[in-house]
Amino acid sequence: MISLIQALHGMAATAWVGGIFFAYMALRPAVNATLEPAQRLQLWQSAYSHFLPLVWVMIGLLLATGYTDFFLRFNGFDNNALYLKLMHGIGLLMILLFCYLYFVLYRRFSLAVSKGDMPAAASIMTRIRPVMVINLSLGMLITAIGIAGPSL
Repeated sequence: MISLIQALHGMAATAWVGGIFFAYMALRPAVNATLEPAQRLQLWQSAYSHFLPLVWVMIGLLLATGYTDFFLRFNGFDNNALYLKLMHGIGLLMILLFCYLYFVLYRRFSLAVSKGDMPAAASIMTRIRPVMVINLSLGMLITAIGIAGPSL
């Protein structure tokens, strides 16, 4: 049972962080090199409309599997392992940043694109990018902590 929980947790984390990595490191440069600004914004709106709902699924899986593992295997908050506390805190921070991205920035961005207000959409996109970079960095950090933490 614990192995299944850990596998689901790892797959959910990989899907979320891997999706951000692909979008930022591969899709963004390709889009910027080949599409006109209005087309870029439309592509991003379409990509986000597919990816962001999946992130909600990944967050649900991460919370369910993370807390299940935390309480079954690690004795919950009574455990004093620093790496577990770091993973917990970083994970919650990532979720909060995603909530801001989704409920504030993405909604405004999507509305601007659907109205054809590309200057507004472009302005909002400049605020989306740093949130994605921060979550990507936190996702890479939490992955390193999860892998190396037990050995430290």
